[in-house]
Amino acid sequence: MKKRYWLLGGCLLLSGVVQALTLEQVKKEGRAGETLSGYLAPIKQDAETLELVKKINSGRAEEYQRVAVQNHISTDEVAKMVGRKLVTRAPAGETVKGLNGQWMKKTSGPVAE
Repeated sequence: MKKRYWLLGGCLLLSGVVQALTLEQVKKEGRAGETLSGYLAPIKQDAETLELVKKINSGRAEEYQRVAVQNHISTDEVAKMVGRKLVTRAPAGETVKGLNGQWMKKTSGPVAE
């Protein structure tokens, strides 16, 4: 009987790991996309997507702050520079937010800079 509980507990743990969303997955599925602001934005409003977007953006904000301090520029400048690169380098088929603020699916791959 105890073996069954261990097995069931192990399966539940693994199922959580297997089902956890990744950045690549939400972008590929059109659940979230890159923006020129340098932050990921949710397209779908489900709890999993929103939580991942929040987590990713929190990490980005910390990194942007670190880079800004090192380079004596504002965090906003760093974020916008990264945002332009992320949108430009997004592969074909990925959804990004354009200059007009509308979501669009990229039709061509990354653009050379």
